[in-house]
Amino acid sequence: MRSSEWLVAGYFAYVTILAAVFFGASPATWKSLATAAVVVSLIALLARFPKHGRSFTRDFAPIFYTLAAYREMDWFTPATHAHRLERIWIVWDRRLLDHGLRGAIESAGIWLPGFLELCYALVYAVALVSIIAILANERRAQIDTFWLAYLVGTLGAYALFPFFPSEPPRTVFPGADLPHITTWLRDFNLSIVGAYGIHSSVFPSAHVSSAFSAAWGLLAAIPRRKWIGWSMFAYGVAVAIATVYGRYHYAVDAVAGMAMSLFAPAALALEKRYSN
Repeated sequence: MRSSEWLVAGYFAYVTILAAVFFGASPATWKSLATAAVVVSLIALLARFPKHGRSFTRDFAPIFYTLAAYREMDWFTPATHAHRLERIWIVWDRRLLDHGLRGAIESAGIWLPGFLELCYALVYAVALVSIIAILANERRAQIDTFWLAYLVGTLGAYALFPFFPSEPPRTVFPGADLPHITTWLRDFNLSIVGAYGIHSSVFPSAHVSSAFSAAWGLLAAIPRRKWIGWSMFAYGVAVAIATVYGRYHYAVDAVAGMAMSLFAPAALALEKRYSN
């Protein structure tokens, strides 16, 4: 098994244990156990029979593991949110937005707000685009390196959701602190998060952690073309700003998401040390 696959298996085992602690012998616990069994079985199957077609599927399979991990976190949504954390976080956001950030973004008219909404929308394709970039640069042998970095940051963010129950500022404080410029891209993003988003937590921001983790993964997987990784890093900065400006997240979520991504290069260093 690849290092990234061990990480995925460990993550789903962790969620199963966490569900048992949170809910006891409940349907959520049994669903977590069944999900872990399916994911681990699929990983073992793809690792056991590395034929060409299955090997290619194996390269892209973590996209689906990540989606399953994301949806699983919705099971940890509390019956009611006390909004204790949100009332603290919104104070910091208002200082940031009202003292320069919102005005700077909207000073260029529709263009920068629209660009930030586009960056937010494209987060869902970060992993796929990264794998395509690795294959296009003939670095397929480094796919596991990328996935290890990406999954450490992304699954690491998910792993913290149950401990920080929270909801996004646009729903906790409806009509307050919103962008003054609305684009069709914003309407699109709101429809996506409204229909497919989870409600357990927004801390840390997995949008931010996944973008920055992808950057660290690309820098390691394609070292001779660092501009690719640094371009992803710049994109991650834009995503972080977009999450706060668009009221999808609090500023503290974005900062925590970037901090979580720093575990990615640490994991790569450890993996390299123990594989030699």
